[in-house]
Amino acid sequence: MSNIKQYFTKKKVLFIIIFTVLGFIALQIPITQLEGSKAKFMVYDAFAPVAGAFIGTLPGVVAVFLMQFVNFVVHGAVVEDAGTIIRFLPMLFAVLYFTRKGKFNLVIPIIAIIAFVAHPIGREVWYFTLFWIIPIIAYYLRDRFLLARALGATFTAHAVGGALWMWVFALPAPIWISLIPVVALERSLFALGICVSFVLVNNLLALLAKKRILNLGFMIESKYLFGVLRNESR
Repeated sequence: MSNIKQYFTKKKVLFIIIFTVLGFIALQIPITQLEGSKAKFMVYDAFAPVAGAFIGTLPGVVAVFLMQFVNFVVHGAVVEDAGTIIRFLPMLFAVLYFTRKGKFNLVIPIIAIIAFVAHPIGREVWYFTLFWIIPIIAYYLRDRFLLARALGATFTAHAVGGALWMWVFALPAPIWISLIPVVALERSLFALGICVSFVLVNNLLALLAKKRILNLGFMIESKYLFGVLRNESR
């Protein structure tokens, strides 16, 4: 029980609520539609992974789950298809990747690759899984480059979602092939969006702390602060 209390202090619960509200808003802004389903990618996909970087892994995962759950309930709790349920899972793994460096950063995409090519259609388009080598490479660069960390997170989400999508929907090979340029552009934009979201939230929290509007109770990353805020954090 004491360990749970450590992860969910009053301040962290407050920030879970704040991130949940912001994530819910981001979920209302669509970017593109998922092939083979009524589910859509939202601005949320570029925002959600950053939550755990500030409030911790478990609270971050809870916040991201709540973002999706609240959205699910507000929109009538109607499961349009399996894609709606699948959409709950990939972003949770993106939060894990972005928040913490661990061997799971390597294991998850490897499992996704194996699962994808284990499917008969997946074997036809095995080269689609080359995207999922990116989080493996990014694992070794994430501490030096924010973009590598963001790329690893968004492609981890894509790996989990892609493997599940293959087994649930079994889209024909030509569709997977047609998605290759879409994925390259889309995930690049999501990675940039994650970087921007992280830097903005990092600086906003630092500013609120400076103005004594919020007592954060957790660390921000000083190397991503702007000018004056960076100098004052030293």
